[in-house]
Amino acid sequence: MMLFATEVIMPTYSNETVHVSDRHRRLIEKFPGAIGALDGTLVHAVVPADQQARYRGRGKGECFQNVLGICDFNMVFTFVWAGWEGIAHDSRVLKEVAFNPTSGFPIPPPDKYYLCDAAYTNTRGFMAPYRNTRYWLADYHRRRATTKEEKFNHAHAQLRNVIERSYGVLKQRFPILKQMAPFPFLVQRDIVIACFAVHNFIRKYDAHDELFMASGENIDQGQGEEGDGQHVHDMEWGSQANEYMSNLRDQIANQFA
Repeated sequence: MMLFATEVIMPTYSNETVHVSDRHRRLIEKFPGAIGALDGTLVHAVVPADQQARYRGRGKGECFQNVLGICDFNMVFTFVWAGWEGIAHDSRVLKEVAFNPTSGFPIPPPDKYYLCDAAYTNTRGFMAPYRNTRYWLADYHRRRATTKEEKFNHAHAQLRNVIERSYGVLKQRFPILKQMAPFPFLVQRDIVIACFAVHNFIRKYDAHDELFMASGENIDQGQGEEGDGQHVHDMEWGSQANEYMSNLRDQIANQFA
C-alpha cells in the first residue's frame, strides 16, 4: 500500500484544472503562480496514556495526530505528511517538514506558490492572506468586501477552500479517520496515508464519484473544521523571501482595487 501511495500522491508544479467550474478557473487566473493549497488537519489517534498529553489537540480533549497536506485545484493531494502530535501548531509542522531532507517536501519553483491561511508566514512559495483583515468566508456572508485587501482575502479564501473540501470528502469517505482503531501508532499513520492514496485514485479514475460530486464547486462555504483562527508565525524563510511574497500579494490585490 505504501508503494501505491508513492505512485498516486505525487507533487505537481502545474495549476492545470480538470474538475473545476468556469468560476473557479477565473479565480485561479487571479493567482497565476498558485499550484495548490496547503493546510493541516487533525485525525483521531489512539495512543498510550503516558503519551496522551502531546496528542490532545484542539477540541474535546481527545487525541489526534496532526497531518500536513497539499492538494491541487482538482482536489488531488500532492503531498501528505502524517504522524505529528496533535498539539503541534500548523506552522511548526510545515517548518519541520519543509526542512527535513527525508520528507520529500515539494518546495515550489521560484515563480510558484501554495495558498495557505493566516497560521502560516507569507513568504516565498507560500501566499497567506492579509492579517488584521477579514478572511474566513463566513465573514463575508453579511457584508461584502470593500477594500482591495478584503477583496483579495475573499478571493484567496474561496480558492484555498479547495483543501478544506478535499479534507471533508476524505473524512466522509473514511470514518476511521474520525474514530481510529487501536493499532500501533505507526500503523495508524500508515492508515492515514493509505486513505489519502485511495482518495487520489478515486478522484483520478472515477469522475462520477458521489462524494466528490456532492462537494461540487461550493467555493463559498464556511471556513470548515480546519480553521482555528490562530495566528502562529514562527516559520521564517528570511526577510528577502518575505518581502518578495508581500510585493507579489500587493500586485494581485491591485487587481481588485
